[in-house]
Amino acid sequence: MIRRLTAAALFLALAAPAARAQSTANDERDAVLAVVRRVFDAMRTGDSAAARSAFMPNAQLATAVTRQGTPQLSIDSLESFIRFVGSPRQDVVDERLRNEVVHIDGTLAVVWTEYSLYVGTRFSHCGVDALQLARTADGWKIFSLADTRRRQGCPDQP
Repeated sequence: MIRRLTAAALFLALAAPAARAQSTANDERDAVLAVVRRVFDAMRTGDSAAARSAFMPNAQLATAVTRQGTPQLSIDSLESFIRFVGSPRQDVVDERLRNEVVHIDGTLAVVWTEYSLYVGTRFSHCGVDALQLARTADGWKIFSLADTRRRQGCPDQP
């Protein structure tokens, strides 16, 4: 009986730190994804202030596409993106994320997520968003957002 109690106590003593570490990792993952989701929620609502709050002031945005068989990379400014988010429009811009993969090491996080973009109810395109975030005194902030865009081979393409 004492052996069983000792074994149970040892198991609990060893399992508790692992459970806390797992809980902390899940909390960090949730905090990173909350920042990413804030950007796309802001796009849906046209809230440029909420979108801006997710980024570091010097964040870089890029889009990788293939046009007429030639790979191209275009760099955009954060200010241009914030203007886009806050511009009045008739239809909601709805970027739907799926299959989010998050990697975190200390103060650096990377998120890779597939998406489909809708304008109103109309499917526009799909691709992948690749985001890099840094933990700051104000929480996680995006310092790089790159995406791909395509109209073929999308899982929810009409």
